Parts: sequence; structure tokens; C-alpha cells
Amino acid sequence: MNQPLAYVHPGAKIAKNVVIEPFTTIHNNVTIGEGTWIGSNVTIMEGARIGKNCNIFPGAIISAMPQDLKYQGEDTTVHIGDNTTIRECATINKGTSDRMKTVIGNNCLIMAYCHVAHDCIVGDGCIFSNNSTLAGHVTIGQNVVLAGMVAVHQFVSIGNHAFVTGGSLVRKDVPPFVKAAREPLSYVGINSIGLRRRGFEAEKIREIQNIYRILYQKNYNNSQAASIIEAEMEATPERDEILQFIRDSQRGIMKGYFSSN
Repeated sequence: MNQPLAYVHPGAKIAKNVVIEPFTTIHNNVTIGEGTWIGSNVTIMEGARIGKNCNIFPGAIISAMPQDLKYQGEDTTVHIGDNTTIRECATINKGTSDRMKTVIGNNCLIMAYCHVAHDCIVGDGCIFSNNSTLAGHVTIGQNVVLAGMVAVHQFVSIGNHAFVTGGSLVRKDVPPFVKAAREPLSYVGINSIGLRRRGFEAEKIREIQNIYRILYQKNYNNSQAASIIEAEMEATPERDEILQFIRDSQRGIMKGYFSSN
């Protein structure tokens, strides 16, 4: 860790086997776990809590103050889980008084030039491709994939195992297990490839498809569809997760896709 061309504040808590490359700055009140590599020209500011075996590439800025005029200097944090990679020039802002923290889970990949704003909560195993941007207060489940240049509106939620195609504008909540595409963002099927890769069996995938057929292809409103799904579909963890997401949605869930042709 003894890198004479890097600056590490004496108040930072750095594990013994962390590697810090030249021209990096690490501020006070920072914790970095064992086995983490910090590339050159990285800035890690007050309130960063970085886990074990992470890789943070050149130009990244972690735990900068929120870009929120309501922020009044509260003692807030950024938490980054173990085995997570932050690529070049990504920016992750710390929280405000709303949630007091911004969280990136374990085993995530945040690619170059992504931005994660204040008070976002990102689950384990997520992949954000280049230039994807989260506004403040966004909640992302586990194993979510955002393709390149996705922009997510503030306060939106995206459910577990969802996939959002490149260049999408996410204005409404995206339920779990689905693929989202087109403009305005719409349901275009379930994320069957991602689910198979994560060990979902064919029968379970069909069950999820049948649930979303009721929600998106039967011309019911969301409340009607949820009631029918609960009455007609066998109770399973996936069914209950979908129903809970629909009922908890504050912004409303995205619509189904209907061709104008």
C-alpha cells in the first residue's frame, strides 16, 4: 500500500493488502477491505465504505457530495459490497437525509462512465453497462442488467432479474424477471435467458410467463390482474414477489407493448 505518489488521509482505515496506484486520493473517514485494488487517479471521499476484493479503475469518484440542493452536509455514506468492480470514470454519490446512504451490493459490475446518484440502493450481482445513469432514490433488485446508456428516473424501482435494453428511459417501475424495451419503456417478455443462466428451471420460467400473460395480455388493470393472479396461480415465491412488487409500486409499473400497426 505504500505508494508515495498517492495521498491517503491518516484517518482512513485501509486493510494491509490493499493496492493503491499513483495519483489516487483517499479522504478521511474511508474504509477499504482486504484485497481491493484502487487504480490511479481515483478519488475516494469521506463516507466511503468499500468491501473486500473490489477493483476500482482510474478516474472513478466514490462518495462525492450529492448533486441535490437539499443536501445540507449530513454525515452520509456510500457502501460498496465485496467483489464489486467500478470501471473508469464512474461516479457514485453518497446519500442525503432521505436514506442516509447509497448502496452497491456484492459482485456487481459498474462499467465506465456510469453514474449512481444519492440514496440509490443496488442489489447483489447487478451489471450496469457503459453510461447508464441512476437518478436519486432509485431501488434496484438483485441480478439486474442495464444495457448501455439507460437512464433511470428518480424514485423508480426495478425488480430482481430484470433486463433493460440499451438507450432506454425508465420512467416507471420495472417488475421482476422481465425484459423492458422500446419507447415508452414496455414489457416485451420475461428475461428467460438471464433466468436460465441463473438456474431457473423451464417449469419455473413458464410459471412466470403465465403470470405476466395475465398482467400484460388480458386487458385487465393492475389491480384486477393482481387479484386474478393471486386467485388462479399457485402460491410460489416468484408469484408472491411479483404481486408484492405490483402492490408496492409508487410510480406505477410500466405498460405492455402494443404495436400500432
